Amino acid sequence: MSNIVNDLVEEYIRETLAEKDGLLKELEDYAHENSVPIIHKEVSDLLKVILKIHRPKRILEIGCAIGYSSIFFASVLGGDVEIITTERNEVMIEKAKENIKRAGLEDKITILEGDAEETLKTIDGEFDMIFIDAAKGQYQLFFDLVIDRLKKGGLVVSDNILYKGMVAHDDFVVRRKKTIVKRMRNYLDYICTCDYLSTSLIPIGDGVALSYKEGERK
Repeated sequence: MSNIVNDLVEEYIRETLAEKDGLLKELEDYAHENSVPIIHKEVSDLLKVILKIHRPKRILEIGCAIGYSSIFFASVLGGDVEIITTERNEVMIEKAKENIKRAGLEDKITILEGDAEETLKTIDGEFDMIFIDAAKGQYQLFFDLVIDRLKKGGLVVSDNILYKGMVAHDDFVVRRKKTIVKRMRNYLDYICTCDYLSTSLIPIGDGVALSYKEGERK
């Protein structure tokens, strides 16, 4: 139970959407069997539509895990994209490298190894899209480190922003998650009131925020 969408509605949506195939389906099965967090099925299909409309040429992803979303983004865009992604877990890094190689995308996807707070300071150039899917209590920190690298007209996609419904209401909050929930609420207040962003909060999957950059940060 997600506490975000009625279980029957969620089940219907996931059963109605087309299944992935090939390597992506294999990675979904691996993630499910090994409790590796990847983007939810309905979220991936939303992002597929966004990618086809926006056609980003350069994407920054914060939180690579096994490489699923980077490979998915590249596959949707037909490989016509450069993706920079970050990961600190050595086991995940090795698995991601293996999967990226299997996908034939080694020249399209680059992994920055180490703590994102440090590796993000080393990136160069501008991006058309930023995807944040890492430590939930650090979203605002990551955002502040990279938002000036996002082009005007670019998108920030923040995943898991409702965090099993806990961010939406205290009745759902688990005691040991209180600090993460507080920080995520602060982050959402922040991106929803920035005068250079237009942001929408979408209650699908574990919650998604879409932010369109209208101008530069003052």
